[in-house]
Amino acid sequence: MKKLFSLLIVAGMIAFVACGPSQKEKDEAARQDSIRKADSIAKVDSTVKADSIAQAIEKAKQDSIVKADSIAKAEAAKPKATTKKAQIKKEEPKPVDKKKRPGATKVQ
Repeated sequence: MKKLFSLLIVAGMIAFVACGPSQKEKDEAARQDSIRKADSIAKVDSTVKADSIAQAIEKAKQDSIVKADSIAKAEAAKPKATTKKAQIKKEEPKPVDKKKRPGATKVQ
C-alpha cells in the first residue's frame, strides 16, 4: 500500500508540474510585460518632453517681452541724438584762385 501511495503522490507531482506554463509561454509573457513597461515609459517620456518644450517656449516669450520693454524704456530715456548729417556743418566751398587753376586765362 505504501508503494502505491508513493507512486500516486509522485504521479500527482509530475502531473502538476506538467500542467504549468511551458518555457515558451513564460518567455512570451515576459516579452509582453517588457513591451507594456516600455510603452508606459515612452508615454511618460513624451509627456515630460512636451511639458519641458512648452515651458521653454513660454520662458522665451516672457524673456522677449521683458527685453522689448527694457529696450523701449532705454530708448525713451535716451536723449534724442542728431544724425551725422545734421552734425556735419555745411562747408562753404573755398574760393578758387583763378591764377592757380590750370588752363585759366587772365582777363584784363
